[in-house]
Amino acid sequence: MYTLAVCAEMVFRDLPIHERARRLHEAGFQVEIWDWTRHDLDALTRTPAEFSSMTGYIRGSLTDEAGAAELLRTAEESVKAADQLGCPRLNLHGTGLNSEGLPVVPVRGEPTGPMWIAAHRTLTRLAELGESAGVTFTLENLNSAVDHPGVPFATAADTLALVRAVDRPGLRMNLDLYHAQIGEGNLIELVRKAHRLGLIGEIQVADVPGRQEPGTGEINYPAIARALADIGYDGTVAMEAWASDDDSERALDRFRTAFTVRPAT
Repeated sequence: MYTLAVCAEMVFRDLPIHERARRLHEAGFQVEIWDWTRHDLDALTRTPAEFSSMTGYIRGSLTDEAGAAELLRTAEESVKAADQLGCPRLNLHGTGLNSEGLPVVPVRGEPTGPMWIAAHRTLTRLAELGESAGVTFTLENLNSAVDHPGVPFATAADTLALVRAVDRPGLRMNLDLYHAQIGEGNLIELVRKAHRLGLIGEIQVADVPGRQEPGTGEINYPAIARALADIGYDGTVAMEAWASDDDSERALDRFRTAFTVRPAT
C-alpha cells in the first residue's frame, strides 16, 4: 500500500517548522516542505521526521534559456539540501512562483512550440542531475483558474506529456488531484493512466473548493483510495491542504480515514 505524508507548511501553523515535522512524525506521517531556503535545515535534520518531498529549485523557468539556466543552477543547490534531509523527491513547476503562488514569468495562452522544446531540454537535464544524485525530480500540475494563473504547462495533461516525452527515471509527475479537479476532473481515470504509464512520482491531495483536508469538499477521496489500492499504487500520497478551522489534528484524522482502505465484505 501507499505511504501517507503531510505538508508541514499548512498544518500546526502556530509552531516552528521543525516542531511541525516532529508532530507529523509522531502521528505516523512522512513530512513535506516547500522552499527549503526559508527553514533551518539543521533543526529539521535533528528531528526524527522522514522527509518525502521538498521544493527542487529556488528560481527559474522551463520556458526560456536564462530561466532554465537559473533553474538548473538552483536545482543543484536543492539537491545538496535534499541530501542533508535524506529527501528523495524534489518538486518542480513550469516557472517560479512568488509568495502568493503567482508565476514569476507568466504566459498568456497555451505554451508555444519553442516553449515545449525548451521545457523538454531543461527537464532532460534535470532528470540527468537527479539520476546522478540519487533523487527524483517531480513535475507538478497546477490549476490556472483559481490559484496559479499564467503558469505554463499547468494542466495534468501537459505535465504528463512532458514527463512522458523525457522518459527518464530521474523525472516523474507529482500528480496533484486538487489542481486536477479544478482544471480537468475525471480523477480516477487520470490516476489510472499515469500509473499505467509508470510516471507517478507522488500524488498530492486536498479537497475542492477551499484546498482543505479530504472530507470538506466535493472530491470522493475514499473512492480514489480504493482505486489506488486496486491498481497497486505503492508510492506516496501527500496531503497538501489547509486544516479547516485551523484544527490540524482533525485534518490529519480525516486524511488518514479517507485513505484507509478496508477489505471488501
